Amino acid sequence: MSAEAFLQIRNVVKDFSGYKAVNNVSIDIAKGEIFALLGSSGCGKTTLLRMLAGFETPTSGNIVLNGQDLAGMPPYESPMNMMFQSYALFPHMTVWDNVAFGPRRSGMSAAEVAARVEEMLKLVQLGKFAKRKPHQLSGGQQQRVALARSLAKKPQLLLLDEPLGALDKKLREETQIELVNIIEKVGVTCVMVTHDQEEAMTMASRIAVMSEGRFLQVGAPSDIYETPANRFVADFIGNVNLMDGTLETDAIDHVTIRCADCTHYVGHGITGTEGMSVSVAVRPEKIRIAREAAAPAEGEPGVEFNRVRGTVKDMAYFGSFTVYHLLLASGLVLKISASNTERHRDDQLTWGDEAWATWSPTSQVVLTT
Repeated sequence: MSAEAFLQIRNVVKDFSGYKAVNNVSIDIAKGEIFALLGSSGCGKTTLLRMLAGFETPTSGNIVLNGQDLAGMPPYESPMNMMFQSYALFPHMTVWDNVAFGPRRSGMSAAEVAARVEEMLKLVQLGKFAKRKPHQLSGGQQQRVALARSLAKKPQLLLLDEPLGALDKKLREETQIELVNIIEKVGVTCVMVTHDQEEAMTMASRIAVMSEGRFLQVGAPSDIYETPANRFVADFIGNVNLMDGTLETDAIDHVTIRCADCTHYVGHGITGTEGMSVSVAVRPEKIRIAREAAAPAEGEPGVEFNRVRGTVKDMAYFGSFTVYHLLLASGLVLKISASNTERHRDDQLTWGDEAWATWSPTSQVVLTT
């Protein structure tokens, strides 16, 4: 058990009539950390969050916060607060009274309540909206009121359930950084649940990718994205090209893997056996596309590696980048993301064009599971 762990989750299981919604998970979360539980619907992330909040009791295992075992503690006595996706603001109360609700119930004096509410409204920059009702606010403003209310009782742990799920895409992107800044300014430890990869990558210092009640990988956003532990994580986080093949060479400093359309040269060794089946993962933004295949850069392997020819089957323009779908001889479609660094190009690729895709030996990840 880590001495630095503020929240300790130990061998927690939640069994619903034989179905393990959470299946023996353990994690240490440090004080002040923003930790994300990421996964698709039904993976167990919300059940785990509800156990942290006290709404569900673990079938077995322990949850310890700052040295205190939370087993059997009712939610209203718990040293944490939960912010729901719907915000659950009281529609008949003003913004001020919504934020004051928790401190009043905890027995603070009127002066202490007023000081705390003013502090929270200043923190979320909503002081001038104090007398408004929730329906008179925008979605982003309601979200900040809900956050202020959640922080007003000074919880040791803040739980966020799909915190930005009710906002449109543009507002959600704007609010992500704002929310992180507020949480870090307060210094509260935070566990959030989301199915949105971008939200987890932007907001969290660490992410646990969940599937079927288990943690498949825990790590910093960059670790999860760049070095996924298995095919599920690679495919779930961002876009990825997965090519199945056979390990032909396994040296200390490189491996070669033969796939249906090309042979990969990967600039590091793996613990494997020549002839074994593996998968190679390559992110779309790490692949170059051009009408002609460029010569390998100095230090890169020869032209027999890390390149493939295909036909542009589809393309989509997103302003700052264009996504190409390159149809290969095997029928596999390679996704390629190319930055649009110039306004107009004379050699711009289009539907039906023949093109080459190339990538460096440091671009791929070899997956054995």
